[in-house]
Amino acid sequence: MSNGQWYPPEWPDRIRALASGELTAVAPKRAATVMLLRDTADGTAVHMLRRRTSMAFAGGAYAYPGGGVDPRDDRPVRWAGPSLDVWAQRLGVDDTASAQAIVCAAVRETFEEAGVLLAGRTPDTVVGDTTGDDWEADRQALVDRGLSFADFLDRRGLALRSDLLGAWARWITPEFEPRRYDTWFFVAALPEGQRTRNVSTEAETTVWISPADAADGYDKGELLMMPPTVATLRTLQAYGTSAEALQAAASQDLAPVLASARLENGEVVLSWPGHEEFTKHVPTSGGQR
Repeated sequence: MSNGQWYPPEWPDRIRALASGELTAVAPKRAATVMLLRDTADGTAVHMLRRRTSMAFAGGAYAYPGGGVDPRDDRPVRWAGPSLDVWAQRLGVDDTASAQAIVCAAVRETFEEAGVLLAGRTPDTVVGDTTGDDWEADRQALVDRGLSFADFLDRRGLALRSDLLGAWARWITPEFEPRRYDTWFFVAALPEGQRTRNVSTEAETTVWISPADAADGYDKGELLMMPPTVATLRTLQAYGTSAEALQAAASQDLAPVLASARLENGEVVLSWPGHEEFTKHVPTSGGQR
């Protein structure tokens, strides 16, 4: 493999099973992930975590903080920023409850996995340092699902700052995967006074890295990544500051990207529409190229 594309060895067999009708696709769960940005003297840097190599899914791969929607993420919260109707239209969902759940998941997961909270006591403020013991206790309670995000915000008198997020992309896990996610990617700037922490149970390490350097590491085969991560890194390279990226979010295409597999000249061809660099050719007798 010339680059760092994550490609599980079991994929060819699963692709063939799906093509033959032996495998039934599972319904994807909704998820959200956040490309957290900060400005440096050399340009914009993005916060990434390296997943533990022991993990069954994408072990050792670099990714952004994120995770699945909690069933309680649609509970009413104090809300700042664009209305839920606006968010529903932007995210391409049919109802405001779904829109809120996706945005709440993005903010909640960023706090759970990076210790960064996009919320404030008023619609135009953001909390500062979130590294104290009381914050950590709440963060852990959220991770353990003993505390809902709505109750967490309410208890602290905070409003979710949806205006600090920009929806960037949407990718759906291929149909042949046993665990599937319909994931919305967001961008957000690191709030002043806050700092990221390596608190994710899924991460071995975290880094701040320029999108260009991260993509270059992938191209050289030094950094392992999944296609959505690489694709979003490449689009981020066009923006020199986090403010520019946030402003550009409104024009990003949120049409879902779903890999497709087809039989062609004795091979199974795996491709992601609009992202030809990730195309894989899998011989029907096994192997890949």
